[in-house]
Amino acid sequence: MYTFNSREELAEFVQKEIINTTEALDILQCSRQNLNNLVKREVINPIKDLPRDRLFLKEDIVKRKKYMDEKREASS
Repeated sequence: MYTFNSREELAEFVQKEIINTTEALDILQCSRQNLNNLVKREVINPIKDLPRDRLFLKEDIVKRKKYMDEKREASS
């Protein structure tokens, strides 16, 4: 659980650690369809669904990217 002592700390956290779909696609280097499939299969869980976007914890997306890179290296 995250605790913030001020509104500024919260704002800083959101700026650094919350990303939208487009940013997640850039990190994962995958298609929107692939990301939607990962969400549907509950491999990645958004923290908020918006009408035209989703928000993710950057930490979750980076972990998935690392997993994908390791899997790709192992199959090479």
